[in-house]
Amino acid sequence: MEMQMAIMLVDDEERFLVTTRKLFARMGYQVLTASGGAEALEKLRTNEIHVVVLDVKMPGMDGIDTLKEIKCRFPTVEVIMLTGHATMESAIEGLKSGACDYLMKPTDIPDLIQKAEAAFQRRRDLAGKP
Repeated sequence: MEMQMAIMLVDDEERFLVTTRKLFARMGYQVLTASGGAEALEKLRTNEIHVVVLDVKMPGMDGIDTLKEIKCRFPTVEVIMLTGHATMESAIEGLKSGACDYLMKPTDIPDLIQKAEAAFQRRRDLAGKP
């Protein structure tokens, strides 16, 4: 049986989390959400997550700090950064810090799914799993 992608959405925007989670769940993905960096790290500790979609701009622990922590503690987790126009430099910094890709907000869901699937595939290739 093929392994199903488990994805976590991390954003302080509740509406984005709710609507995106519903869309992903409807397509059969396992989806967790976190409204901040600390919560995301906590959930990564207790759940098997393959791909994290991470907003750059969040109160408290921002996306870049969260990304660095994820890459330090959970190096096999693939991270896609979500960025607005104002945080474009952060997306570039994110790529340098280990993010595999980034998306502009507002996000086109088919794009997001495609990037998440590609990240999941890359992770499986790295792990040597079919």
